[in-house]
Amino acid sequence: MPVEFIGFIGSQHSSEIHPPSGPVLDIDYVEASARAHDEGGFDRALIAFHSTGPESQHLAAYAASITSRLGFMIAHRPGFTAPTVAARQLATLDQLTGGRIAVHIITGGSDDEMAKDGDRTTKDVRYARTDEYLDIVRREWTSAAPFDYDGRFYQVKGGFGAIKPFQSPHLPIYFGGSSDEAIPVAGKHADIYALWGETQAQVRDTIARVRVAAARHGRTVRFSLSLRPVIAETEEAAWARADDIVERTKAVRAKAGLKVADHTPPNAGSQRLLQAAAQGTRLDKRLWTGVAAVTGASGNSTGLVGTPEQVAEALLDYWDLGVSTFLIRGFDPLEDAIAYGRDLIPLVRELVARREAEPVRAAG
Repeated sequence: MPVEFIGFIGSQHSSEIHPPSGPVLDIDYVEASARAHDEGGFDRALIAFHSTGPESQHLAAYAASITSRLGFMIAHRPGFTAPTVAARQLATLDQLTGGRIAVHIITGGSDDEMAKDGDRTTKDVRYARTDEYLDIVRREWTSAAPFDYDGRFYQVKGGFGAIKPFQSPHLPIYFGGSSDEAIPVAGKHADIYALWGETQAQVRDTIARVRVAAARHGRTVRFSLSLRPVIAETEEAAWARADDIVERTKAVRAKAGLKVADHTPPNAGSQRLLQAAAQGTRLDKRLWTGVAAVTGASGNSTGLVGTPEQVAEALLDYWDLGVSTFLIRGFDPLEDAIAYGRDLIPLVRELVARREAEPVRAAG
């Protein structure tokens, strides 16, 4: 099973320890980040979607124009664009980039976030809508003739995409969502199911749930895990850096008038991270929940801490569970992306190659 690495390209310099600086769309920063990922051996970079931020497809198009090989994982929220239109937009971009586009379907776990774009549907309705949305997107990408679709949310008459994706049969569909409403939709549609950085036991459980849901449709799914590696030359230095990140996160939040998390987040993924954090800040070999506990697990907020060799070995433990893709981004986003490309990614690829070669050697 090959291993894939996904990074993160933001529209400006910011993280939990860095208040946003510069223009909301800092073109120089986007360019520097895109080039760092392209040159650092990442397979893709995530372009996030926010209800108040720059448009993800446009950011990906610009980043693709200044890189040569890097792929892009474009976060996309169903419901705000007609599925036939979205399918043609993504297919066009896939053609223009020579097959470097993937889409990350994020249905939306927060009612408040959705309301910013005028959507007041509930979570169960949103996932039912996403199911239909992806039915139509796939048809638009793959149908050789016009098609009709008569659903609860969408009705299409004579739909047809003259522009097909560069990739066959279509560009990859990543899917996020851990709720009971999300898993059946993931099983039906996801090519790669994306988890946040949970404990090995939690990851094992989620993989089993998604595989059962996919099997009902005669499908198999690959798995991605999102983590925030904190690496240094020694284990002691790495943990010291992790502790410093927690304190700096608290300081940034205090200055912004944000409290240390004292509420239950609405989305199941964050709730699962907080369940892990309740067990302690250091779990399994080197899973670290310090920032998740402070922020209420707002997004991808758990990490692995240690030397590059130690973190690579910890990633391999997840690979053994069935995870083939790692989305890694740092708290110093640009600097960490460079360090990952130099110090971490080659190590993991080497370990995976060794592991895959073991049965061959044993057979010989």
